[in-house]
Amino acid sequence: MEATEPARAARAEMPRANGDSAIPGRLPKSYHVRTELEQMIDGLAEGDPVPSERELAVRFAVARETVRQALRDLLVEGRVRRQGRGTVVSRPKMVQPLSLRSYTEGALSLGRVPGRILVGWEDLPADADTARDLDIAPGAPVMHLERVLLADGERIGLESTFLPLPRFAGLRDGYDPTTSLYAALRERGVTFGAATERIETVLASPREAALLECSTAMPLLLLNRRSVDPDGVSVERVRSLYRGDRIAFEARLVE
Repeated sequence: MEATEPARAARAEMPRANGDSAIPGRLPKSYHVRTELEQMIDGLAEGDPVPSERELAVRFAVARETVRQALRDLLVEGRVRRQGRGTVVSRPKMVQPLSLRSYTEGALSLGRVPGRILVGWEDLPADADTARDLDIAPGAPVMHLERVLLADGERIGLESTFLPLPRFAGLRDGYDPTTSLYAALRERGVTFGAATERIETVLASPREAALLECSTAMPLLLLNRRSVDPDGVSVERVRSLYRGDRIAFEARLVE
């Protein structure tokens, strides 16, 4: 027999069995622990130690795994960081504006000391995506520059830049790859007119995690940029990976 309308409504209002987390107001224990930890961290200074998992488990009367999950969440958010075998309060994330400024200019404007570590500098044939972004034929020669980005000596990003080789072959004469590439290009008469940038989240490969000194489970921000000069001629294709726990991006929007 088909259920009546009142019976259907009564069933819909019944709570779910077996402690279903979808019941309104029911939150995981790790969320409550994380909330308490956030309040604790607000009262500490950068570099101050966070109590051990054992101490926190006793304080909050929960399992150590519950504390561990809460700390993992705060680690990903950049509120805490690992130091040796312990955990300490981290400094706030570096908030980088999305603009045509170089990484160096953006870091300096925030009072941070920028730096770079050269990973590789080579000439290679353009793959299909690189050729499309640089408006060149597939297989045409490009210059590839890969560097780790630093802020106050801390590894926060991994940047791969592709430049059309015929236009920038002279860059090897006198350019220090640990310094700003944009500054070097401007010195050579290059003006940036516009850029298209796409941002998404990814997980690090083992190689990327090693270069960034983070876990492969760490969410990264992936930025793909194509820049052109005022005449619309392609200048660069850039693929940048940033640690999600150490940097955020913002954009100013106007109508």
